[in-house]
Amino acid sequence: QRYLMLMRNERLARLRTRFDDATHTLTIEAEGREAARGDLRTPEGRAAIERLFAQFCADELRGAPRVLHAPGFSFSDVASKVVSIINLASVAALEGAVGLPVHPLRFRGNVYVTGWPAWHELDLVGQEIAIGGSARLRIVKRIVRCAATNVDPDTGIRDLAIPTTLMRSFGHADCGVYGEVIEAGEIALHDELRH
Repeated sequence: QRYLMLMRNERLARLRTRFDDATHTLTIEAEGREAARGDLRTPEGRAAIERLFAQFCADELRGAPRVLHAPGFSFSDVASKVVSIINLASVAALEGAVGLPVHPLRFRGNVYVTGWPAWHELDLVGQEIAIGGSARLRIVKRIVRCAATNVDPDTGIRDLAIPTTLMRSFGHADCGVYGEVIEAGEIALHDELRH
């Protein structure tokens, strides 16, 4: 609860980030240009990122922001390391209920799937799926949506009521599922997903 997060700090949606795993470098863009870059292993790199957030979120902070490093710990809603899978037909069904376009990036998925019926992913909990040539995942949990999905990923404006609409229209607040990797493998755009 002491973190900057999209659920509470909607302006974060206006930032674009890239993380280079090889160099541990986080790059943050604001309004189409680089705003900060830092190697998160170094005090200088972390300080560069902290300076950006100190300025970008100044009126929302209660103190100086800090970039934290915790090897082996996942700063996530789920304790285990998981991949989020979003069914685009479910997003389309939600659009129909909302009556407005719903950008799939609101759900911050790792994998977006086409070709499934709406809400099919929710029935896969407990099953294994394969993606591409060798990657396999076990679907472990439905993703319960929070207020972060209410924020437009392009404008940073809280403009929809996604969890409320899901509950009112479909009887649940879920959109997408978490998959735990049981066999690693490379995946690419347009890879087939089998279950």
